[in-house]
Amino acid sequence: MVDPADRAVERLAIPESLGVSALEPGQRLPSTPPGRQVSIRVQLLDDVTEVFDISQRAPAKALFDLVCVHLNLAERDYFGLQYQNSRRMMVWLDLLKPTLKQIRRPKNTILRFVVKFFSPDTQLLEELTRYLFALQIKHDLACGRLTCNDTSAALLVSHIVQSEIGDFDEVQSFQHLLHNKYMPNQDALMDKITEYHRKHVGQTPAESDHQLLEISRRLEMYGVRLHPAKDREGTKLSLAVSHIGLLLFQGDTRINTFNWSKVRKLSFKRKRFLIKLRPDLNQSGYQDTLEFAMGSRDCSKIFWKICVEYHAFFRLFEEPKPKPKAVLFTRGSSFRFSGRTQKQVSDYVKDSEFQKVPFERKHSKKVSCGSLTPQDGKTSTLPPETVSVDQTDSPLRSTLQAPGDDPTVTNGHQAGPEALPSSTSHPEQQISGVISGISDLSDSTLANPSVVVNGQKPFPLGPGQSPNVHQPSPFNAHSSPLSSPLFTDAGGYVRTDDEDEVRRKKFPTDKAYFIAKELLTTERTFQKDLAVITVSFQAVLGKEEVLPDSVRTLINTNYDPVYQFHQAFLKEVEQRLQQWEGRSNAHIKGDDQRVGDVLLKNVQGIKQLTPLLQHHGEVLVALDRSCRASQRLEEACREFEQQKVCYLSLNMFLLRPLHRLLHYKLILERLCKHYPPTHQDFRDSRAALADISEMVLQLQGTMTKMENIQKLLELKKDLTGFRDLAVPGREFIRLGCLSKLSGKRLQQRMFFLFSDSLVYTSRGMTADNQFKVQGQLPLYGMTIRESEDEWGLPHCFTLFGQRQSVVVAASCLSEMVKWMEDIRMAVDLVEQSNRPTDLLSTSQSDRKSPEEEEEEEEEELSASRSSLERQAAQRGNSMVHICWHRNTSVSMVDFSVAVENQLSGNLLRKFKNSNGWQKLWVVYTNFSLFFYKSHQDDHPLASLPLLGYSLTVPAETENIQKDYVFKLHFKSHVYYFRSESQYTFQRWMEVIRSATC
Repeated sequence: MVDPADRAVERLAIPESLGVSALEPGQRLPSTPPGRQVSIRVQLLDDVTEVFDISQRAPAKALFDLVCVHLNLAERDYFGLQYQNSRRMMVWLDLLKPTLKQIRRPKNTILRFVVKFFSPDTQLLEELTRYLFALQIKHDLACGRLTCNDTSAALLVSHIVQSEIGDFDEVQSFQHLLHNKYMPNQDALMDKITEYHRKHVGQTPAESDHQLLEISRRLEMYGVRLHPAKDREGTKLSLAVSHIGLLLFQGDTRINTFNWSKVRKLSFKRKRFLIKLRPDLNQSGYQDTLEFAMGSRDCSKIFWKICVEYHAFFRLFEEPKPKPKAVLFTRGSSFRFSGRTQKQVSDYVKDSEFQKVPFERKHSKKVSCGSLTPQDGKTSTLPPETVSVDQTDSPLRSTLQAPGDDPTVTNGHQAGPEALPSSTSHPEQQISGVISGISDLSDSTLANPSVVVNGQKPFPLGPGQSPNVHQPSPFNAHSSPLSSPLFTDAGGYVRTDDEDEVRRKKFPTDKAYFIAKELLTTERTFQKDLAVITVSFQAVLGKEEVLPDSVRTLINTNYDPVYQFHQAFLKEVEQRLQQWEGRSNAHIKGDDQRVGDVLLKNVQGIKQLTPLLQHHGEVLVALDRSCRASQRLEEACREFEQQKVCYLSLNMFLLRPLHRLLHYKLILERLCKHYPPTHQDFRDSRAALADISEMVLQLQGTMTKMENIQKLLELKKDLTGFRDLAVPGREFIRLGCLSKLSGKRLQQRMFFLFSDSLVYTSRGMTADNQFKVQGQLPLYGMTIRESEDEWGLPHCFTLFGQRQSVVVAASCLSEMVKWMEDIRMAVDLVEQSNRPTDLLSTSQSDRKSPEEEEEEEEEELSASRSSLERQAAQRGNSMVHICWHRNTSVSMVDFSVAVENQLSGNLLRKFKNSNGWQKLWVVYTNFSLFFYKSHQDDHPLASLPLLGYSLTVPAETENIQKDYVFKLHFKSHVYYFRSESQYTFQRWMEVIRSATC
């Protein structure tokens, strides 16, 4: 007799090990235990009932594996088998126990194959899995379990109808809705459903599934299974569990959430369900144990089991090991989670290659990759009345895969050990977390879609309408910031070419419009940056009460009025752009197609804030002085800098209002250059340019001084060994990586050139991976000479100081020229002042002789670097660390240019090996690209430092075939970015070139 599992694999014409996701490569399904065969009926999500034959002694896992083989389902661990027990309670089939010990009457029992673990995001890589999830949502919506407002419900049904019958046809759509009930009050929403369905033209069933999941996962009741309970006062409540923790409902309203990070223990005693929480000293009257009374002991135990499985699936990295059996007696339940965790499922699917067999969608005329209904040689019995649907030869595109060797890095914040699991990938350099050649860069930072990019098709809501959705949970917000389809195509929405062309035709083509739009996009980023200081910073430090009243008063007095002013300014610019875009005859100039008048009015308002802007430098100095006086305040500021919202150094946000003046000046210069003198907007633009130029000239001295102080204070955090770096009169000139000749070896060293000395450092063994001072060379009397021939080293030069000489080598000729020019300039300036310079003040323990330095360098070589690289406290996006890993340098002139070259806006991004484009909100600042879902997000999901990257235009051989595309590549890593117009393409090329060239 042929093994049913073997026949199922043969039927699907795929290798035996593929399609059964729990097995290792090359491993077969366990042979069916001997004994009488029993037929078990299983109802699938498309309402088809299948019959599977298993042995009486077979564990339930054998039955579950047969169902998954039948479906050719890879991401099987999101699903489970559910049945109604003898007490009419729905329970999950325990895969570790024999099936017939759980199902007493198999002939009269129908098992339901349903979704067990509801993914909080679109981390579902297989199209078949997303289709099954969509079917589950369809069931929940129809039975009233997935409750939402009418707008969201109509939008959900419209995507279901689009998936089943295709593009809108008035007669066909109306007839289909009459004969199919998707929700209880469908008749009252027929007009809304057809209105939304009309807007889904061209949307494939796979895209409809994706949109359905995107809307559903934001609903309050998504994946919620309510378990009735009462609190100690007897109030009727409901308990539920999700990926974030335990949820408490009153009716359909969630009234409390207990995150997994706050839960210490879950237990049940008879019908009492107990939640033990971690102590919270900040709350008065805090209860560490919450008690709920459920209907019976069985109800309590069933819910406890579900909680255990949810916690293990979403929070653990691998399946928990079974507890050893007690010798004499047992205490408590031995139940444990069995199967792979979410991380293991993601890793397995990404690392495996499955033959995608076309599957049929019930009610749909589309065929997709996978297999849902049985083909030839089937092992299960299918009732004739359940045989479905038409077949066509139009397969969907296969699931896109993301490259595993992406060098994009996080914002310097890694998820803790209790965060949602994420997969690992190719080791790459780490900045703000992990950079190349040092430690593994988690591919979850690139491909775990805990957040969805803005590349999805916008929900077609009418004016004033919005789906009944909630924001991502606090738990999910603290997961790895790159855990999103931002860097994968396997779950993100892929924009079609036709849609993109239709979208472009809606907007004006005048260059002035795109200049005004740049004003809008950068103003949005500027307002978010102001909120970091005026809202986030004060809120965090206000709770700890460590910020001195004098500093708080300075911030409130000098920043709050600026923040409030720019809030009004932003609203005015948004309204003007909406009017500009809303005109059908966009080529005709009208009163609402200008921006100079708005700029003139607000520039005059900014002029009144000039006295406040002049005091922003005082805030910078006062905060630094307070940090030096209070270690508690300094630690609080450093902790704040580790938060996601503070994606740059804190001091950089303090100077944002001064830098913003430069942006206004550049925008107005482009406007005046574009407009002819006869244009109605020319006069206002010229007047605004004159006013802003006057302000920039007036504040230029303050700006230059503060930029230097800010840079010294930033370097102070990355260096150890100095008593005080930011002293009056000292100026920063250049920092970067050079190789220092020591003995017979070249040692990688970080060099810092100041106006009085040249300092070289090594990477120290500190929690923050700070750089430790190795030596200092005074600039007074220093000479410099090329010495490639003398030492036989490329790009080598020698520094001759008063006390010692140092031989260094640059990474390339251009780097050597930059260093030599800056050092010569600094030496000339010191000698013109005609006075020797003192060395930077260091502690006595850090002053070493050359012999001691050489011994320390030798020890450093022999020491293991692995312990260093495991330090997780490294700050993100520090230029010192970026230059160290990219083996390059930047100067103060580069920083000043970077201040002017800031840009924000939407870009479409594509990987080298992917086919689809994804829409992102991108901010360029501080030599890095920061990626967001949308401009409304408070913090970036990821960052990509651009130092060392090359900027080009794709060649014809790369087969991009799109307009306005530029290419970023570093070693084997390639990104393509696509802008919306010629103007934005040129602007992005311009600002990025300043960092990559």
